[in-house]
Amino acid sequence: MNRRQKLQLAAWKERLDALKNLPPVLRILWRSGSKLMIAAMSLRALIAVLPFASLCIAKRIVDLIVAAIRHPQPVPHEIWYLLAAEFTIGALGVVLSRGIEYCDGRMADRFSRELTVRVMEHAATLDLESFEDPTFYDKLDRARVQACDRVGMLHEFGTLFQQSITLISLSAGIIAFSPWLFALIAITIFPVFIGESHFAFLGYSLAYSLTPLRRELDYLRDLGTKKEGAKELKVFGLANFLSSRFTSVYDEVIHRNRRMAGRRFRTTSLLALVASLGYYGAYVLLVLKTFRGDLTIGTLTMLSGALAGCSNQIQLLFGSFAVIADHALFLSDLVEFFAVKPRVQNIEAPLPAPRPIRHGFEFRNVSFAYRGSRRLVLNNINLRIGAGERIALVGENGQGKTTLVKLLTRLYEPTSGQILLDGVDLREYDVDDLRREIGVIFQDFMRYDLTVRENITVGGLDVASDPDRLGYAVRKSGAHELIERLPHGLDQMLGRRFEDGVDLSGGEWQKFALARMYMRDAGVLILDEPAAALDPIAEYELFKRFAELTEGKIALLISHRFSTVRMADRIVVLHNGTLHEEGTHQQLLARKGRYAGMFELQASSYK
Repeated sequence: MNRRQKLQLAAWKERLDALKNLPPVLRILWRSGSKLMIAAMSLRALIAVLPFASLCIAKRIVDLIVAAIRHPQPVPHEIWYLLAAEFTIGALGVVLSRGIEYCDGRMADRFSRELTVRVMEHAATLDLESFEDPTFYDKLDRARVQACDRVGMLHEFGTLFQQSITLISLSAGIIAFSPWLFALIAITIFPVFIGESHFAFLGYSLAYSLTPLRRELDYLRDLGTKKEGAKELKVFGLANFLSSRFTSVYDEVIHRNRRMAGRRFRTTSLLALVASLGYYGAYVLLVLKTFRGDLTIGTLTMLSGALAGCSNQIQLLFGSFAVIADHALFLSDLVEFFAVKPRVQNIEAPLPAPRPIRHGFEFRNVSFAYRGSRRLVLNNINLRIGAGERIALVGENGQGKTTLVKLLTRLYEPTSGQILLDGVDLREYDVDDLRREIGVIFQDFMRYDLTVRENITVGGLDVASDPDRLGYAVRKSGAHELIERLPHGLDQMLGRRFEDGVDLSGGEWQKFALARMYMRDAGVLILDEPAAALDPIAEYELFKRFAELTEGKIALLISHRFSTVRMADRIVVLHNGTLHEEGTHQQLLARKGRYAGMFELQASSYK
């Protein structure tokens, strides 16, 4: 066996292995609408036998007509019953087709909803590290697409079922007359199935290889059309650059698709001619037998119709099977996505988070490196954060400040060492319950294109319906004056994505992010560069509330502004992933170390 044959054999094995992806998806289909699925299959079973019934009636009509021509006689009453039966079959086919369309449409909606929700729910369980991995992100991107694009598979399943019953009913008549005629049709059509299946596999491989290019196209399209890039697009004159880059990448996609389409056209056209030869060869045999008097005209009509129907149904059957195999290959991405398990998850019988926190956090010899990398972002960190203590994390960019926060919130797991809360390893606590005790404003906090009310209440969904808590969060965050100025108040849509949406300044958006923290009323508050998007007045107002916001709570503050960090009880300086020094503002200035140097450098710019 040469290399090419081995590759083809491996390709067929992969195609057959992919069929195991169908059962879990069919189970999702069944759960999303079992009654609709039963109804659709029942309607298809009925409509599938109509073609053979119609041919049998046509045979009898033709034989009656031929007999009447040979031996003139009054129109027999039977002909009217037969014509009425033909009409009934035609009308029934129309009604059944509409019923199938109705059921398929409702099933498609339910299936798409069910599958998309499952993708969203599973994605929410996965580690943050996964979303930062380009390979995983390609898998997630394909899974999202499959959740929407595989709806067509439902129709193919139903069609395959219907075609199978139609084929069985038509084949019964042909096999009763001559099994060899049916075998001739099946043998000449089989290569068509092989060819279609082969190109279905190649189509999947092509789509898989094009995923990075399509993501790049989406990115370039967003750069050229979204408001976030509009200013620099105009100032730097980037329109031609982006459109040229987009055209270049898209041309590569078109080239690969065209090359595949050309090969498919040439090969499948040749195979289709072979299938046609099988049908017309069988038809010639029937015509010759009719001339010899072995068949009546009615029988010729029925058998030729059955042969044409069988030929067509076998091709459609193989085609549907090839399409389903194609879907099964694409579903590999979806199944593999669902198979990804998070590293950060609960142990059996986890503990509830402590309320209130009595002792605080302790980092013991904690190190962290990203998956697949040997470089330690944090290296042997030992740090205590007492209950009610306000800690400021300081350091240059890339020193591990935000990584430390992500470890504290269990968005990451330490590569080595352990983090304790009230003397218990964080991994012993229920993940969701632990995070309910933590409120965070990240530097890149979310700006939800939702109403003001929803922008705030997402911070505490368990108390979202409590108007007192909402009012408290609005007042404490200082967002009440802003809300009063908005046309629709709490029901004002924010952002520009939807109609009547209002965009806000960075400081205004941050007030809603701060309100989310008040909604949560958590025991641990984390502010990651909270003043980065603020003007001096807004920054002053934020930190005027800092003491009140953090009263009785553990507070962790990351900032490059030393006017801010000096408000903390203790300042921790990170450098090269290690805890370089710690102390109060005055203590660190007195040591004249790295903190003092950074402070003097920043202070000098204001002199």
